[in-house]
Amino acid sequence: MLLVVPGPDPEPWPTLGPQICDLIEDRAIYGPGSLQGEPYEIDPEFRAFIHRAFEVFPKGHPWEGRRRFKRVGLSVRKGLAKTEKQALLAFCELHPEGPTRFDGWDASGNPVGRPVNSPYIPMLAVSVEQVEELAYGALKYIVEEGPDADLFDSTLDRIVRLNDHGRADGKAVALSNNPGSRDGARTTMNCFDEPHRLYLPRQLKAHQTMDANLPKRPLDDPWSLYVGTAGQPGQGSVAEEIHIEATQIAEGKIQRPDLFYLYRTDDDPERDLSDKDERIRAIAEATGPIGEFGPGQFDEIASKWDRPGADGPYLERVWLNRWKRQGDQAFDMKKIKPGLCRSGERIPKGGFITLGFDGARFRDATALVATSIDTGLQELLGLWERPDDDDLEDDGWEVNEAEVTAAVEDAMTRYAVWKMYADPPHWTETVGSWAAKWPDRVEEWWTARVKPMAYTLREYREAIDSGSITFGGEHSHEDFVRHLGNAGRKELKIVDDEGKPLDVLQKQDGRADLKFDAAMASVLSWKACLDARKSGARPPRPVGMPRRIY
Repeated sequence: MLLVVPGPDPEPWPTLGPQICDLIEDRAIYGPGSLQGEPYEIDPEFRAFIHRAFEVFPKGHPWEGRRRFKRVGLSVRKGLAKTEKQALLAFCELHPEGPTRFDGWDASGNPVGRPVNSPYIPMLAVSVEQVEELAYGALKYIVEEGPDADLFDSTLDRIVRLNDHGRADGKAVALSNNPGSRDGARTTMNCFDEPHRLYLPRQLKAHQTMDANLPKRPLDDPWSLYVGTAGQPGQGSVAEEIHIEATQIAEGKIQRPDLFYLYRTDDDPERDLSDKDERIRAIAEATGPIGEFGPGQFDEIASKWDRPGADGPYLERVWLNRWKRQGDQAFDMKKIKPGLCRSGERIPKGGFITLGFDGARFRDATALVATSIDTGLQELLGLWERPDDDDLEDDGWEVNEAEVTAAVEDAMTRYAVWKMYADPPHWTETVGSWAAKWPDRVEEWWTARVKPMAYTLREYREAIDSGSITFGGEHSHEDFVRHLGNAGRKELKIVDDEGKPLDVLQKQDGRADLKFDAAMASVLSWKACLDARKSGARPPRPVGMPRRIY
């Protein structure tokens, strides 16, 4: 299946694409790999992608000659040299003869391109090492080993374009997730490699900063390029936001979009992936017309599903480019987002609620979640996260206890709270003080009790499956959903009454950076909500004003 948005127009748009393709095939080479150093040949699908990506507004339009799309996304399966494709387009942007900007019309009415003035191309990935190994590394090889090597000066962290006098006239830089160091940069092209890996707060901030830099050079028509593979739904990654926007464009919900997006996958719901022949057909569909790079390649990829312990969802994600939750992801985020998300909805003041509290004082995060007993709407009332800073010492941060207690007091005052279920480890004394203050409302609920926790988690999933629970909030909504997507699962050696294995929450793959305390607090709050309903709990009667009886 091929998703291309926006779809084709009845009348083709003017494009600089043919000139871009000519430059690549005339002056660029293959990056590191089996064909490294050989002249690059553009396959038909990539050629069509380039033509669409470089469309410009037609003659007579108020924006004549400007880029139609300020953002361009390419999402294809693993192994299709997508990173090299990003490097090639960055090469065109950096090249002193790169026809990447509009410079008028020729006699036939076709747009003519020119190089951008003093290009600045930050290439962002999860770490500097990843940038150097992926897109930046491919670009470095292309400029160093290609026929125009004398036009550039490259090092491990920057590639400089040289002018006729041998002086710097623009550059591409390897950039990790440090937004502050590039704040203020006058960018002409942003490159985001593997954006499905950009989901932590500091990475999202880096993306936000880089995106905010684009309007600083309006005369140079700057733009962004996103190249990668499908990620895990619910993580809130840069790739996921782009993919959701593309889906909305396809559904006609966004008028005059500035995003062009090509997504190739196999999404046949009837595909039986337990059958190897079906897997081979799925891989062929996700690959597209370019086909196998060598005899038996698809068969070799399909064999990965047969290995003991193979993670099927992971294989579907990387080889079929499906948005699939990882095998150890606790919740099906496709059901939660956008189906159960109610961004902006809040529990009204005085609402009859339950609370869930979980967290660590020194590591990870601490969270407080409310659930409306009447509607099932949940809201994240408080979240205290350890900053994602690699230079921060493990013992250098602690949750502000006074802030947490203030949030609990506010909830107890603002709402009619039936019960608060709090996981006491790390907060034993504090939870005890709350219980002393609100003895009928605060209860300890130990999540370390494996079997009760597993059945509570099953009840929570049943609520998601049935749509009985929804997730609201305003400023805290995205953090709430992120924590739900971060939650992992650990399968237990015990089964439920139907013979199905039970599981509990844990970090995904031991990833310390994936905080999920708001998810655990959500589960506890929902458990308290169910207990309230089972007991027939009712909100307390409002205290009436005395009146005189005559």
